[in-house]
Amino acid sequence: MTPDKPYYVYALKDPRQHPARPFYIGKGTGTRAHDHLIRPDHTPKGDRIREIEGAGAQVLVSYLVEHLTEPEALRLEAELIAAFGTQASGGLLTNTVLPSGLGGKARPGLSVPAGAPEKAQMGLTLLKDAVLEFAQANPGGVKNAEVASLLGLRSDYGGGSKDYLSYSLLGLLMREGKIGRSGKGRHVAQVK
Repeated sequence: MTPDKPYYVYALKDPRQHPARPFYIGKGTGTRAHDHLIRPDHTPKGDRIREIEGAGAQVLVSYLVEHLTEPEALRLEAELIAAFGTQASGGLLTNTVLPSGLGGKARPGLSVPAGAPEKAQMGLTLLKDAVLEFAQANPGGVKNAEVASLLGLRSDYGGGSKDYLSYSLLGLLMREGKIGRSGKGRHVAQVK
């Protein structure tokens, strides 16, 4: 890896199928691709890892593209997840890019392009990470207007509601328990 391009995109594959088929696509640096195998979590990905190992096989880790910047890795990861599809959308991958309970219901007359929900959730993840990092860098807390203004999330729409996006992001982080409200009306990163 080069210092300015330390990211890669990888696939976890099930060797019990010929050819081995991917069941998870991710991005990372360092040992990230192998970390899943050390301590499988309690997700469909972790369940598949335990299932493969329980059958006496070893998960294959394939580095698909190396020497990427984080934005390049995120874009490629999103494109591959969209191309293979998640199990929730009838595809191959155990990736859980859509938060549970947030999957939209189909509406007559509306078409959702394949991969669009996954791309939206990848973008949402980046936005939430940026807001959380901002809150962590300011132990005294941050106000919604500061998040909107200083992270460039303020809308330039002509109406009076320019900070809805940042407020929604803060709300999602509060629901996840990553940010709380202080008595001074500020949003504070929760220490875990």
